[in-house]
Amino acid sequence: MGKLDGKVALVSGSGRGIGRSIALKLASEGARLVINDLDEAPAEAVAAEIRDMGGEALVCAGSVTAEDFGTRFVNTAVDGFGGLDIIVNNAGYTWDSTIQKMGDDQFQAMIDVHLTAPFRILRAASEPIRIFSKREAQEGREVFRKVVNISSIAGLYGNAGQVSYSSAKAALVGMTRTLCKEWGRYKVNVNCVAFGLIATRLTQAIEKEQATIDVEGRAIKVGIQPQLLETMGHIIPLGRPGKPEEAAGAVYMFCAPESDYVSGQVLVCGGGLLL
Repeated sequence: MGKLDGKVALVSGSGRGIGRSIALKLASEGARLVINDLDEAPAEAVAAEIRDMGGEALVCAGSVTAEDFGTRFVNTAVDGFGGLDIIVNNAGYTWDSTIQKMGDDQFQAMIDVHLTAPFRILRAASEPIRIFSKREAQEGREVFRKVVNISSIAGLYGNAGQVSYSSAKAALVGMTRTLCKEWGRYKVNVNCVAFGLIATRLTQAIEKEQATIDVEGRAIKVGIQPQLLETMGHIIPLGRPGKPEEAAGAVYMFCAPESDYVSGQVLVCGGGLLL
């Protein structure tokens, strides 16, 4: 028996990295998952992992920035599992540059994936949540649902070279605190986890050639200079980057029943790093 038995969870960007770890953690506690990734293959691979561990998972592949994605994502849960209990807005990437070198397209891309996409997903979820909540109230049941938006310490304190990313992640905090007030009547806890340095393919050390990821036909450079990674290791109180599994643990805290009276909060998961 897991603490999330019977719950239906959406996790965007869950085919790799932190999102994958979040999905596996929720599944290990009994949740049924809708897995999303830009590419179908990694999403299917994570769904297969969940099924292999005795869980249930569906796949909704594609870009979270597509106009119809939010509706398609929510409908996959409602039509496929008959419910909707947990939403984790995790999908995203970084596309860095100083402001004088940043074009409108680069700025807008970060707003689209980190802010507009969560907005559309949550907007699409609003009507099913209202209907489920009304039915439960009529039956005399108090059922709590969970929204966890993924922000960053860059969104709380800023970070040089990330004006677009930091702006989007800061706005997501405002969205979290507003939705906490709008959806409290539906018994929805809306919280935010702000990650520090977590070890993923996006934060790998740059070798001789900088790695890139493909995002809808754009080659986006990823990675961090080794010297900066070494410095970060010294200034993070716990002495190292976080693991994806540790990041998932912070998200799970807001999904568990123990957080039923916690809403509108931002939890920093950064090994003690407070800039």
